[in-house]
Amino acid sequence: MSGGSGDPRAERTRAALRAALLAECERQPLDRVSVSALARRAGVGRATFYLHYEDLRALAVDACGEVVRDAVDALHAWRGLPDPAVPPPALVEFLTGAGERAALYRSLLTPGGGGPLGELMHRQLGERSRRERELRGAAHPDVVAAAVAATFTALLADWLHGRLPGSAADLAGHSWRLLIALHRAV
Repeated sequence: MSGGSGDPRAERTRAALRAALLAECERQPLDRVSVSALARRAGVGRATFYLHYEDLRALAVDACGEVVRDAVDALHAWRGLPDPAVPPPALVEFLTGAGERAALYRSLLTPGGGGPLGELMHRQLGERSRRERELRGAAHPDVVAAAVAATFTALLADWLHGRLPGSAADLAGHSWRLLIALHRAV
């Protein structure tokens, strides 16, 4: 339902709904957000909400799209041979921004890496990792892609939920070394 129709009015409505959801999730967990409150905040009716999205989860997945793209790009923002001691600056920048919006992301990314943000991140990160391994002719692209996606998504979720200590730079360094090790292990 949330596919791009090319209609600027429909895109404005979806953008208003995404912004309303993100604002609501900064105040309370996703499971406590109602369609009625969200529609009011976005300035649309409930029926309009359902013209664009099947349910709140579908809207949450759409609203998480940009964050997921940023995460996937940050993890792939290097060229040549990766240095385990130096994570890409884009990864540190992404994690710093995620830390600043931790309340919002905790609502959409449950501990261990579930929730709409976690599921979307896992899927897109896995697809990108698999595709890049296939292009390089590296062994076992599906296995490594699944391990990379699960590892990063879980680390991010647990850090945002306070289960892992350290700064964004600390998490970037730990994540980066683990992800490189996964790529080299197979």
